[in-house]
Formats: sequence, C-alpha cells, structure tokens
Amino acid sequence: AQNNFVMALALSHSVSMGFAGAAAPRLVTPVAASSVAMGIADLEKIGKEQNPLIGYWDPLNLGLLNFWGQGEEATVGFLRHAEIKHGRVAMAAFVGYCVQANGIRFPWDPVAGGMPAGLSPPEQWDAMPLEAKLQIILFVGILEGYSEHSFILEKSGEKHYMKGGKPGFFPPTDNFPHPVGLNLYDPFNNAKGMSEEVKAKRRNIEINNGRLAMIGIMGFVAEATVPGSVPFGPHLAPYAGNVMIPFA
Repeated sequence: AQNNFVMALALSHSVSMGFAGAAAPRLVTPVAASSVAMGIADLEKIGKEQNPLIGYWDPLNLGLLNFWGQGEEATVGFLRHAEIKHGRVAMAAFVGYCVQANGIRFPWDPVAGGMPAGLSPPEQWDAMPLEAKLQIILFVGILEGYSEHSFILEKSGEKHYMKGGKPGFFPPTDNFPHPVGLNLYDPFNNAKGMSEEVKAKRRNIEINNGRLAMIGIMGFVAEATVPGSVPFGPHLAPYAGNVMIPFA
C-alpha cells in the first residue's frame, strides 16, 4: 500500500520535480545497450543546465525515496521518465485544447463531423461515443506496453529506464507486427545528423517545454472548471462536468 501511495504521489507531482529533476537523457549506442543510470548528484548538475536560475528543485524529496526497494538510480530513472512522458503528453494536450477550443476539425473524421458545434474541449470528450473513447485508451495502452517491454527495448539496443536505460526513450516502430512507416519519436530522422552538443541542448529544450505545457494544460482545466481561477489567464468557456470522471 505504501509503494502504491508513493507511485501515485510521484506521478501526480511530476511538475514538482519539474524545474530540475528529470534531466536530459544521454545518448546510448543503438547496437549495444549501456548504462546511463544517474543519482541525485547528477540531477543537481543537470538541473543547473536546464534552468540556471532555479537549478535542482525537488520540494517533496521524491528523488530520495526508494521506489519498490530498487535503489536510488532506479528511483531517479522512474522520476525522469515520468516527467518526460508527462511533458510530452501535456504538450500534445495543450495544442489539442487550443485546436478544439477554436472549432478546428478534421473534415474526414466522422466522429468530429458528428460533434455538435460550440462545445468546449472537455464537453467534446463527454459527447464522444464510448467506443471512440475506448479506442483512444486502447491505442495509448498499446504504445505504453510497446515502450515498456524489455524484449522490444533490447532489440533497440536499450534497457529499461529503471535498469540503467535512457529515460524518455521510445523504441523505433520497426518491431511493430504491422508496418507503420514513421517512428513516433523523430519520424523524419531530423536528429540523425546532429552533433551530440545540439542533441543535448534540444533534449533540455524538450523537457523545459514539457514542464511549461504541464502548467499550461492544468491552467486550462482549472480556468474552465473555476472561471477566474487562473490569474492573467485566458477566458475559457466554463465546464460543469468533472474531468476526473472520464466515463461519466
């Protein structure tokens, strides 16, 4: 029960690790997996690189906890991966909220085409058919399982992020049973010819953008639920539902 509480606390406070904790992952040779395990001292150093003004900031001391008895390096790996993943989802959510709030739709999507006009993004989710919601959740679950499976990671020359692997790494889609064509991460291989210095800088940019996006999307939800709750924030259409009850 204690471990479950600690896990929930870590995930719900990924923003709190925020301004320093989840450092940029180091490059791993794709042929043979190598260890990039890091401890608190490494996070303090990288925290300064990501935000020189604030540096390493972990007010809840999550980095000092021993998740599932796996040790400091595994705990730090879990927290770094959680922050990177939450940041990526938040960036997509923030952009998606802006698109949906402005009534932009894909013309070929029958679900979007049948959605009543004038609904806010949370209301659009409520109005979506159950089958469509389950399809989205199933797709996310497939991506999650694919990125966590040790067999898939090893075929990509990687380890699990709690066992010395690179936090934030998503395996290429070459191992999918069905041809996909483009990788989910870096689909056009833009990073292939970059120097290590440029890659490290861009990883830090991604993490910082993810942190800002987490604050941004939660600000949208707060403002829609409690109008005026976000100082200097946007004026959004109020939402009377409950975003924490996705199948209500």
